[in-house]
Amino acid sequence: MKLYNTLSRKVEEFVPSNPDEVKIYTCGPTVYSYAHIGNYTSYTYWDLLIRVLRLNGYKEKRVLNITDVGHLTSDSDLGEDKMEKGARREGKTVWEVAQMYMDDFLEKFRMLGLIEPSEICRATDYIDADKKLVEALDKAGYLYDTTDGLYFDTSKFPKYAEFARLDLENLRAGARVEYSDEKRNASDFAVWKWIREGEDHAMKWEFRGRMGYPGWHLECSTIIHERLGEPIDIHCGGVDHIPVHHTNEIAQTEGAFGGQMSKFWLHNNFITIDGEKISKSLGNVYYFSDLAEKGFSPIDFKMWLYQGHYQAERDFSFEQLAAAHARLTNYRNFAALRWQNGEKSDFVEARAEIMECLNSNLNSAGAFAVLDGVAKSGLAPTDDFLKFLDDAFGLEIRETTPDISDELKAKIAKRSEAKNEKDFALADKLRDEILERGIELLDSTDGVKWQYK
Repeated sequence: MKLYNTLSRKVEEFVPSNPDEVKIYTCGPTVYSYAHIGNYTSYTYWDLLIRVLRLNGYKEKRVLNITDVGHLTSDSDLGEDKMEKGARREGKTVWEVAQMYMDDFLEKFRMLGLIEPSEICRATDYIDADKKLVEALDKAGYLYDTTDGLYFDTSKFPKYAEFARLDLENLRAGARVEYSDEKRNASDFAVWKWIREGEDHAMKWEFRGRMGYPGWHLECSTIIHERLGEPIDIHCGGVDHIPVHHTNEIAQTEGAFGGQMSKFWLHNNFITIDGEKISKSLGNVYYFSDLAEKGFSPIDFKMWLYQGHYQAERDFSFEQLAAAHARLTNYRNFAALRWQNGEKSDFVEARAEIMECLNSNLNSAGAFAVLDGVAKSGLAPTDDFLKFLDDAFGLEIRETTPDISDELKAKIAKRSEAKNEKDFALADKLRDEILERGIELLDSTDGVKWQYK
């Protein structure tokens, strides 16, 4: 199994420290608003990762964090807490907002058929552990105090720029000194924010005799240390996390505890709409409810994503989603052959080719190209082969293709009799009744076949 490692900028063979406990961390959502389809891109791609690991015989211990505090509207140290912003918009407390949007996120997570992590950790459950990490960093000499927070001095962590290939000199030259005059370096970041006089902040904790809250980056380092321990095998997230969030995680974790934080770093690219980043201000945000209004399911969206690659930027359109739905329907009709065709195949060679694609940096698009050929073979799949497909992709092909009822089978037989007797009016009437039940009939020299519409 080979994966592209952001750390080395190349595809490497994946070998975990312990095959029975592959330690994986996935950066989770900030639960201040309803998640749109683009927000689920990462979790859908990483579900494929988990499935491929399992097919290779590995057992994962995977942690997903829920950010319910400390994530400012800027990914650095500017602006207001997103949770505060969400609470004002909804007229609720920050705690109510966090619970409401976390519940909605997990509901959609399950609708996508994604494998649930071993543990889901809320940032606010780890405040005491955050404080211990801050103390460890301070003891190691990495922190300095300002009027608005405790900051990590990146100049004291020599490898700070390596992960994201940062140009720190240009970063310093372009720094906006009007808001960072107390920062020693433009790349320095807050590990703990102080609440200053006149500020109103609902989520706050006492630390060193003052009220404050953790910096956004701190929770991931804390949760990984507490729940998994370093080094982990794989750290997952979006490409936007590379230059700031993940770079800061590495500095915090390795600064406090030494050693390597993660052996592999996997980053997915994002989807756009009409070439533009998904943004509420542009009005190009779609939710799964919008897809449902047009007759598409979350599994259709999953199919569309897997037709591309996790490292590629994808441009979403309903035309492409319709094509993905049609392809998925074709796979389901291939699965339906097992109820009609006496000759079944395990497709041993195709299965090996699909695994070869998936083991090549999660090449699901290549795997689907193999499956397209299988679906055109005219042979019916065994139940074991369909289980393999569902284990690999989570597209629910096997479970959504049951045999039709005896009543429908009787109607199909009655229609065939009507055609043989040249009673075409009755035959057409029966065909239409069957079609209303979502089953389409195909006449061929081999007899009548049925498929899902």
